[in-house]
Amino acid sequence: MWMKMRRHKLFLTLCMAGLCLISFLHFLKALSYVTFPRELASLSPNLVSNFFWNNAPVTPQVSPEPGGPEFLRTPLYSHSPLLQPLSPSRASEELHKVEFVLPEDIAEYFVHTKAGGVCFKPGTKVLEKPPPGRPDEKIEGAASGRISRKPLSANGTKRRKWVECVCLPGWHGPSCGVPTVVQYSNLPTKDRLTPREVPRRVINAINVNHEFDLLDVRFHELGDVVDVFVVCESNFTAYGEPRPLKFREMLLNGSYDYIRHKVLYVFLDHFPPGGRQDGWIADDYLRTFLTRDGISRLRNLRPDDVFIIDDADEIPARDGVLFLKLYDGWTEPFAFHMRKSLYGFFWKQPGTLEVVSGCTVGMLQAVYATDGIRLRRREYYTMPGFRQYENNTGHILVQWSLGSPLHFAGWHCSWCFTPEGIYFKLVSAQNGDFPRWGDYEDKRDLNYIRELIRTGGWFDGTTQEYPAADPKEQMYAPKYLLKNYQRFCYLLENPYQKPEGAG
Repeated sequence: MWMKMRRHKLFLTLCMAGLCLISFLHFLKALSYVTFPRELASLSPNLVSNFFWNNAPVTPQVSPEPGGPEFLRTPLYSHSPLLQPLSPSRASEELHKVEFVLPEDIAEYFVHTKAGGVCFKPGTKVLEKPPPGRPDEKIEGAASGRISRKPLSANGTKRRKWVECVCLPGWHGPSCGVPTVVQYSNLPTKDRLTPREVPRRVINAINVNHEFDLLDVRFHELGDVVDVFVVCESNFTAYGEPRPLKFREMLLNGSYDYIRHKVLYVFLDHFPPGGRQDGWIADDYLRTFLTRDGISRLRNLRPDDVFIIDDADEIPARDGVLFLKLYDGWTEPFAFHMRKSLYGFFWKQPGTLEVVSGCTVGMLQAVYATDGIRLRRREYYTMPGFRQYENNTGHILVQWSLGSPLHFAGWHCSWCFTPEGIYFKLVSAQNGDFPRWGDYEDKRDLNYIRELIRTGGWFDGTTQEYPAADPKEQMYAPKYLLKNYQRFCYLLENPYQKPEGAG
C-alpha cells in the first residue's frame, strides 16, 4: 500500500513538472524578445526554429492548383494572359494586364559539409591548410568550399566530428550567411536564425515618376536577388497633371531588356478623387494601387514570400535582401536604416532614414489588407487582423530594422537629379507637402537650382553642416554607380563645386 502511494506521488510530481515546463515555454513564446540560452538551443535546433517559425526549415512546396484555396486567395483578372511575348501591336495595350508567374529560385547558396554542417558560399572562406595552432585537424573539401574538420586522437583514429564555417569579413553566424547589417541590427531573434532549404521569392514594389537613373541602379543592385520588380507608372503626376508614360516606352524599346523578364508593369490610368485638393490622398493612393494591382497579378505566390515596397529614391542593400530570402527566424515587419544624401551622394546628411519597407506576403494580406501604405505607417499593432494573424501562424510580430545608425542597409538619395530633373520634380510635386516650392517661379530657375546643388542648401534659404563623405567609404553609393563612375558622375561628385582657391 505504501509503495503504491509512493508511485502515485511520483507520477503526480512528474505531471506537475511537465506542466511547469510547458507553461515556461509558452511564457518565453509570449516574450519573443527573450532568446533561448545557447545550451538549450544546442539540444535541439528544431525546437528553436519551430518555436518561432512554423516552416523552418522549409521543405519544397507544391504550387497551388488553379481553383484551390491558396490560388483563390488573390482575385484574378479574367482578361489577363499569362506572362508571354506579345505582338508589337498588343504589347503597348496589354502590358498592364499581363500576369507574372513567380519562378522557384534554384541557385545553390549553401554547401553541405560531410559532417552535416551548412556554409553560405559567398560568406565562407575557402581554406587550403589547417589554421595555425591546430596541427591535429584534417580539412576536407577546401578547394570546393566544403569545409569539414575532423580532429584526430593521438593514435590517428577519429574521435568525433564537428563542422565550422570560417567567415569572410562582413559575414557572421554559424553558416556565415548573416551579413553585418543584420548582425549589428536590433533583431531580437538572432540566436534563432536558420538557413532555408527553399529560398523565399522577393517582390520589390516601386512607384516611378522620372527617377530612371536610380531605377537602373536598383535593377543592377538587386537584380539577382529580387524575383520580380513590380513597377507602377501613372499618366498623371502627383499634382494631377498629365505626363507621358516614359517608363513603359523604355520598357518596350529595349532600354531594360537586361531585366525585362523580372518586371511586372502596373499602370495607374486615373487620378484619385480629392487628390488635387489634398496631395496626401494622391500620395497614399499610389502605394495602395501599386500593391493591390501588382499582387493580384502574381501567380504561384506563397504566404512566406517577401514583399518590399520602396520609393524610387530608396535602394535597399543587396546583402540584407538576400538574408531575408535565405533565412528563417526573423520577425516582421522590417525596416531599413538608409544612408541619407541630398542632390547626390556627395552631400551626406546626418543620421539614417529608417523606412518600414517590408513583411511576408501572409502578413501583407492578413494584417494590411494588401495595402502598401498601411505597411509604411508603422501601425501594424492597430490593424484588425493583427492578433488573428499571430494566432493562426504562431508568429510573434515585432518590428525590427536591418542596419543601424552606424551600419547602413541601403541608400536614400533625395532630389538626386540633374537641375532639369529637379525642375520636373518641383512642378510634379503633390499638393500637400507644403510649402510647395514648385509654385514659386524663382525656385524653378535652373541657375538657382544649380547653386543649391553646389552649396547643399535648401529652398528655404538654409544650409546645414554635412558630415564628411569619402567616395572610398564602404557604403558611399551602390556598387553599380561606382563601377560606372563617368556615366553617373553628377551623382557621385559635386558638378558645381568650385576648385579650392577659385573666386
